[in-house]
Amino acid sequence: MAAGCVENQTSRVLPRGDDAYQALAARAASVEAPVDYRIGALDTIDVAVFAEPDLSVKGVQVDAAGNVELPLIGTVPAAGSTARQLSDRVGRLYGARYLEHPQVTVSVATAVSQRVTVQGEVTEPGVYDLKGTTTLLQAISLAKGETRVAALRSVSVFRVVEGTRVGAIFDIAAIRRGEQPDPALVGNDMVIVGYSAGKGAWRDTLAAAPLLNVFAFNALR
Repeated sequence: MAAGCVENQTSRVLPRGDDAYQALAARAASVEAPVDYRIGALDTIDVAVFAEPDLSVKGVQVDAAGNVELPLIGTVPAAGSTARQLSDRVGRLYGARYLEHPQVTVSVATAVSQRVTVQGEVTEPGVYDLKGTTTLLQAISLAKGETRVAALRSVSVFRVVEGTRVGAIFDIAAIRRGEQPDPALVGNDMVIVGYSAGKGAWRDTLAAAPLLNVFAFNALR
């Protein structure tokens, strides 16, 4: 009953349908800026030094302290920097002692610090890494799909932008039928799959059916 009340309250507050897509798209535009992405701990990066294959490396992981180890120059702070800022830093370090006017390009290979939380009526609730573009349906798939009592028309996505928590409700049944687009998620989004009171009651009825049959049989004896 409590879950149903929460779902009803949320449904009245958050936008649905076209309004939901417009709200999420506007917020995505506010938070998605690949050039401004800040490298985080446990991300992996590629470092390319033009015409210097021995100094170019792929898949270097940022350690828990936010540093990376690079050939010749050793430990370099990376966390909190954009790819452009880290490129400039590495270039200055190589240029100070080893190379003349080095051209360095840093790119983020995997952004492990970008995660999505999936809760509610899914098989395996948890926090999952975003690797590239991830949609709502893909996030639910990461959680091994919805349960039998999931409210497919009441899947909420929450996002924090500039300290404000906003959300919208999506119909994943309609998305799967191709009637509505599958919205893209961004780092730190939270997906909550609602509980269907109707499905829950039907499941309880089916579970109780064998027991009811036993009572009915005994009553007739």
